[in-house]
Amino acid sequence: MDPAAEQFGRNRGDMLEQLGVIDALLDEAAAGGGQKAMDRMRSRGKMPVRERIAAVLDPNSPFLEISPLAGYGSDYALGGGMVIGIGVIAGTECVILANDPSVLGGALTPYAWKKWARALEIARDNRMPYVSFVESAGADLRVETDNGGGRKVNTTHFAESGRFFYELIELSKMRIPTVCVVFGSSTAGGAYQPGLSDYNIVVKGQSKIFLAGPPLVKMATGEESDDESLGGAALHAEVSGLGDYFAEDEMDALRICREVVSHLNWRKAGPEALLPAEEPAYDAEELLGLVSRDLRQPVDVRDVIARVADGSRFEEFKARYGPTVVCGWTRIHGYPVGVLGNNGVIYPDAAEKAAHFIQLCNQIDVPLLFLQNITGYIVGREFEAAGIIKKGSQMLNAVSNSTVPHLTVIIGASYGAGTYGMSGRAFGNRFTFLWPTAKIAVMGPKQIAGVMSMVRRGRAAREGLEFDEEEDAQIVAMVEEIQERGSLALAATGAISDDGIIDPRDTRTVLGLCLSVVRNRPIAGAEGYGVFRL
Repeated sequence: MDPAAEQFGRNRGDMLEQLGVIDALLDEAAAGGGQKAMDRMRSRGKMPVRERIAAVLDPNSPFLEISPLAGYGSDYALGGGMVIGIGVIAGTECVILANDPSVLGGALTPYAWKKWARALEIARDNRMPYVSFVESAGADLRVETDNGGGRKVNTTHFAESGRFFYELIELSKMRIPTVCVVFGSSTAGGAYQPGLSDYNIVVKGQSKIFLAGPPLVKMATGEESDDESLGGAALHAEVSGLGDYFAEDEMDALRICREVVSHLNWRKAGPEALLPAEEPAYDAEELLGLVSRDLRQPVDVRDVIARVADGSRFEEFKARYGPTVVCGWTRIHGYPVGVLGNNGVIYPDAAEKAAHFIQLCNQIDVPLLFLQNITGYIVGREFEAAGIIKKGSQMLNAVSNSTVPHLTVIIGASYGAGTYGMSGRAFGNRFTFLWPTAKIAVMGPKQIAGVMSMVRRGRAAREGLEFDEEEDAQIVAMVEEIQERGSLALAATGAISDDGIIDPRDTRTVLGLCLSVVRNRPIAGAEGYGVFRL
């Protein structure tokens, strides 16, 4: 790689432009419901949600926010009215979920539901304490759709929403602590968030927990009541017993939250890093110029590894065999990891090598890092005869049966079955992050448009119709544009198909955090068979 090359400079400029767009969107997400809503919260003695999170974290410790741009491209506020992520509280890595009351009063939008599910999944899969900051108006009742029969129904189905309570109970059953701080309203189904948590902290004059608020109680029973007498902090701390700790204000509640986490006696079940972290020999700034917006431009994934790995050291496995999949061992922030990266389409020998390498990592209990830039498995008569389906299936089988943690970073293309073979989101990986250059699709936009054009041409020939070349060219251009837009990283992250878009320069830091997180539970490779040469 030559940082002085014209292509490198062009790539770097394009990457910085894309990062500028993403930074502006992150600022928009952090603004929540806007300045007016923020001012209203402060006038009531309330802190914005990100200030609450910052105050509960250990000083100078990072917060890895998950899906901060959820809802991009929709009519909802960026972030979906909820913040989730991973942070260190009293020396303990925790999953943190926080309703953003500046957005629709913290109502649960469709994107908030998906983020909530992801937060529970991260806590369960990585065996991490789960801390929730609750202040929500409940389900977003405005969301309606036509169910096909002409009747309007709410898309957040009541029966399905109960799954979140089941998952919360499961965490406690698995001896994963759940801590709830109630900053405001927690009504109806939302009342079960503190109801099902191991520890509850209520805030004087702010917490409101009841199955039905005063208006509904009046309608149902005729009883007159107000928020405080029906379900205020004092009632639950002194009478009902739902509140375990009574806080004078929000900062006091966060102090108590830290104390609760500190007494959990939490220890990681997996091994700590055996060696100290060592900075790479190559500058992470150079990651900005590696990947072109035109993903047809080749990228040597070893250049990425060299700027992420400790000391830029990489022990490559089977370097001369199946070279389009690069495999090998390294360390990131002192943690051992096996790396699989793409240097082109996956050929039969490359798939075979990958399957072999995955088995080896499982034999020695080493997590796997997949660096995706893949257009798919090779196609064609020669490769069908060489067993690409069989070899590709062996690779998929190895990925599926692997039980060590998988981390995935999509740096470029993620097309077709290649995204599965390289441990895409559907294959149970612990975390998936994107670079701004990532594109996720069934195949490239030009290929999709071209295949559809060939189908139209074939149909016209079969039916004896004249083929309109001009009209077809217009359709091809339209399909290419639609497919290109739909494949972009922002479209994917807006739909919460990943854990977020990251600055390439932050890749090493993000991976280091994730490698630490996955060690909250034992790291054990798949059992039942030894390594065999396919």
